[in-house]
Amino acid sequence: MTRAERSLYIWLGVAAILIAFPILAPVLPLQPTIGMDIPNRFAGPSAANWLGNDEYGRDVLSRIIWGARASLAVAFGSAFCAAVIGTILGLLGGYFRGITEILAVRSTEIVICLPPLLLAMLVITILGAGVLTLTVALTILFVPNYTRVVYAATLQTGGLDFVKAQEAMGTHPLKILARTVLPNIVPPLLVQFSLTVASGILLESGLSFLGLGVVPPAPSWGLMIRAARAAMDQQPLLLLWPSLSLAGTVLLLNVICDRLQDVLSPKTAARGGAAWLRRQIKRTPDAPAPDVPLLKIENLSVGVDLDHASLGLTKEIAFEIKPGETMALVGESGSGKTLTGLAMTGLLPNALSVTGGHAWFRSSGGAVDLAHLTEDEFGPLRGNEISMVFQDAAAALNPVHRIGDQLCEIIQRHRPMPKAEAEAEVVELLRKVGIPDPERRIRAYPFELSGGQRQRAMIAMAVANAPKLLIADEPTTALDPTIQAQILRLPPPRRAGGRGRACGCIPRSASPAPR
Repeated sequence: MTRAERSLYIWLGVAAILIAFPILAPVLPLQPTIGMDIPNRFAGPSAANWLGNDEYGRDVLSRIIWGARASLAVAFGSAFCAAVIGTILGLLGGYFRGITEILAVRSTEIVICLPPLLLAMLVITILGAGVLTLTVALTILFVPNYTRVVYAATLQTGGLDFVKAQEAMGTHPLKILARTVLPNIVPPLLVQFSLTVASGILLESGLSFLGLGVVPPAPSWGLMIRAARAAMDQQPLLLLWPSLSLAGTVLLLNVICDRLQDVLSPKTAARGGAAWLRRQIKRTPDAPAPDVPLLKIENLSVGVDLDHASLGLTKEIAFEIKPGETMALVGESGSGKTLTGLAMTGLLPNALSVTGGHAWFRSSGGAVDLAHLTEDEFGPLRGNEISMVFQDAAAALNPVHRIGDQLCEIIQRHRPMPKAEAEAEVVELLRKVGIPDPERRIRAYPFELSGGQRQRAMIAMAVANAPKLLIADEPTTALDPTIQAQILRLPPPRRAGGRGRACGCIPRSASPAPR
């Protein structure tokens, strides 16, 4: 069981315990929700009434638990009904296209154009308030969301070879949708369901607060917040308990949604997550620092973290790089060349780790073992003394920020300077890597550049701070031979007022890899 799965099960266990209380409310020793104790109105928490009494002397704890039944029933009921209807419409529209797409998908998008609360209020005004009407109104609101998610997933899955193979064998379209397409789109459906339940709880509480949801005297969190708002001066705790219940439930569902994404996503093992969220584990090296010219790899191994062991991916890699030296690490695809480079920059995914060996690097402060540094210790080195050119420039560059801003950021991160001075360096860097009209290109977004220009921008970012060690993962794949030659002859950039640094380079190629 992976760490993500354990975390998901823990949060699901917490949710199951909390949901058990409203489900078991009829058999729990709770006071009647409509039982009034007028002399003890607004009484505070006590042994008899753990959360106190409300404005009519009713037990707050009992109404919180019973109110959860109404809120959860509306949220889960509407989310489930919307999931069934939206999934059917999305599957049919995404697979059959044409008029079916217009009727099943485009027609539901009309609902998205309407304000959710106003649409719900319209339905409730026509049908009357109540739990059933509220469930119908929220179902109408949620169907388009499911339809769009399933429609997009069906379009993506329907064009894959295994679906085409089913069609070639003459399998009935409905059977293809039920047995081939639907199982492949369940992960985004489950995530959408958890998000919808959270939205349903909020909308139910909001409509009940407005008097358009659950009908009194039946308890509801929205009704309790509405009543407590008028009694804040006498007993402010009456507003606290239902608000905490509402906020806590929604946050719990959001956490479960995040964990579901981690577990169900096929890219979980390859995703490292935000750097500041990574485990700050420092392993003490079991050997003293040797005399290191620039980089010395000693029996470095990378593996997958399992429950009771580690599955090795690369084993006992060893090499040495001197200042000014270029070394090529070659091997067939999947042999571990990229993993070796990521291990030296502290960018291994969370599921992977260095399981043995050392990576000694001669930094400005002395020899350090890159295999045993924490994220905080890597900060001053990465992008400054060690830099990496990633294989996929389109994925490495942020699509919502301009190229010039991204290069300025890496320069100013390690060398504080005015923005104008940093931009001047960026223009010169882009010119050196062969990007035409760099003064204009620094204002461009990554999608406005060709594949080769994005790769050159990635190279410019890697050499911006004149690193001692440059790790290049197939840096010239997207470039034509002329530009490849220019890039490989590119001299190390010089710092303002200083000398250029020597660079070690580790490109990828294709041959048997060292193991």
